[in-house]
Amino acid sequence: MSKLNKVTPLDQQDKRPKGIYILPNLFTTASLFAAFYAIIQSTVGNFGNAAVAVIVAAVLDMLDGRVARMTNTASDFGKEYDSLVDLVAFGLAPALILFEWGLQSLGKAGWLIAFAYVATTALRLARFNTQDTPSKRYFQGLPCPAAAVLLAAAIWTAESYAVAGVSFNVAGLVLMALLAFAMVSAMPYRSF
Repeated sequence: MSKLNKVTPLDQQDKRPKGIYILPNLFTTASLFAAFYAIIQSTVGNFGNAAVAVIVAAVLDMLDGRVARMTNTASDFGKEYDSLVDLVAFGLAPALILFEWGLQSLGKAGWLIAFAYVATTALRLARFNTQDTPSKRYFQGLPCPAAAVLLAAAIWTAESYAVAGVSFNVAGLVLMALLAFAMVSAMPYRSF
């Protein structure tokens, strides 16, 4: 009998409820929602809320993979979906928030560094997704959720102490450039 025609006995079939497969993707979708919320909040000047939303997206990103492994529902679809959401949550959202908050006053330099951050996030994700066997102990380059959380924390802290984004523009530009470089560097970062 060929492998294509082989029938699995009922006692060996997967007995998990069908809905369990969607659970990790719900966490990923919640992360996408947090990123979208962050972008919306930044466009109306609520930068503290936007920064917190990026941090929430990072927590949800940690959970989706863990839930997939715990429920044995990891899939190629989930991996690709997670990567697309990561680009929005940890590339586009932080770049737009920082641009709206303080980089806009720098003109072309501001939007160029914001774009460079988004591009390096995409490159970092592509490199991670194409590694044959990613190390379990170390990441090559700073993971994009960590970079995004650092940017969000800087914005949240400045907003909490009433520091205007315009007065933080050069520091924000330097921080964003350093994080962009760290994401695409070959430097190892410990996995946790």
